[in-house]
Amino acid sequence: MPMTFEFFVSLRYLLAKRRQTFISLITIISIAGVAVGVTALIVVLAVMNGFQEDLRGRILGITSHVVVGNFNGTIPNYETIVLEVKNARGVLAATPFTYSQVMISSGKNVSGAILRGIDPKTAPEVIQLKKNLIRGNLEDLAPSDVSTPGRNIILGVELAKNLGVQQGEWVTLIAPTGRLTPMGQNPKSSLFHVVGIFQSGMYEFDNTLAYIDLSAAQQFLNIGDTVTGIEVRVKDIYDAGAVAESLRSRLGYPFWVRDWMQMNRNLFSALKLEKVVMFIILTLIVLVAAFNIVSSLIMMVMEKTRDIAIMKAMGATTARIRKIFILEGCMIGVSGTLLGLMGGFGLCAVLKRYRFIELPPDVYYLSTLPVDLKALDVFAIALSAILISLLATIYPSRQAAKLDPAEALRYE
Repeated sequence: MPMTFEFFVSLRYLLAKRRQTFISLITIISIAGVAVGVTALIVVLAVMNGFQEDLRGRILGITSHVVVGNFNGTIPNYETIVLEVKNARGVLAATPFTYSQVMISSGKNVSGAILRGIDPKTAPEVIQLKKNLIRGNLEDLAPSDVSTPGRNIILGVELAKNLGVQQGEWVTLIAPTGRLTPMGQNPKSSLFHVVGIFQSGMYEFDNTLAYIDLSAAQQFLNIGDTVTGIEVRVKDIYDAGAVAESLRSRLGYPFWVRDWMQMNRNLFSALKLEKVVMFIILTLIVLVAAFNIVSSLIMMVMEKTRDIAIMKAMGATTARIRKIFILEGCMIGVSGTLLGLMGGFGLCAVLKRYRFIELPPDVYYLSTLPVDLKALDVFAIALSAILISLLATIYPSRQAAKLDPAEALRYE
């Protein structure tokens, strides 16, 4: 493909040695500025994506994709509802659960906790509690004798630390409501054997959650053969909203249905807002480089006044002169963007492979920087850098195109 006149001239202007070295230095600084801005944007957004994906994985590892509840408080005949939920479109598995706030005492310390009763047979199909266990087995929750509910419990690692207990020790569960006596409401208490400890990596979960067998929870909470709700696992986590809406229509009142995005809306909205703000802040680096492009092109127009006048005198149109300097500014922007992309990809690869940046575990829920590079982010960054560079060429190119050849050559 033959090289156009405008491209040939702009390339010569960009690569040719100039009488004023300062202009060349500003051009190099402009390219470096765009490259640094693009690299910073790629790395920061990749790390933020990594944090978001890791956080989502940890949350969905301990909670379900969709939760079905009842406005009346509990769900009777829950086996029928579980079967109906399993038959819905997009649903992989479903399991019943109970949920209540309790007090746990170890004799050494007392702590508030969220008590969840789960079915050890069907719960692993929905939540990843078995994967998060660092001691014990999920099957130990089930009663050894089917005629009596088990008195076994699995605690979060932080909750176990606060209580000062280990696997094999005993704790006392105290329910907020119990039997009504002449002296008033008498809280119900019961001994439970610690058969396991889990660690999800989320402090809020590890410090508050405790799991017992579903039948034991029903008996301890005096709710009979009912459950608090049904946890659901879907095929596509990003389709959870549509599945929840389908279940809402299928079950009707008095059931309510919420998906994981609704339950964690505030957290993920904050992460999304933070990502947008970081994109805007780091784009300022590219804008600074764009001002350098403007100054470089303006000084180049001043330096090439004679050349521009000669080209216009020989028949070059205003549009062609304008295009020469627009192309030169675009070359600077594209060069900086390409260098920035290479730098960003390289730095992300280094962070992914070597993970030499360690985070304090007492502050963050993970020890190293997670990196997740998304193609859409890279495209948006590259497009933004090139567009900013293009906008920076508008004023200098117009000034060059407006040059009067007679005035420019008067004193030559």
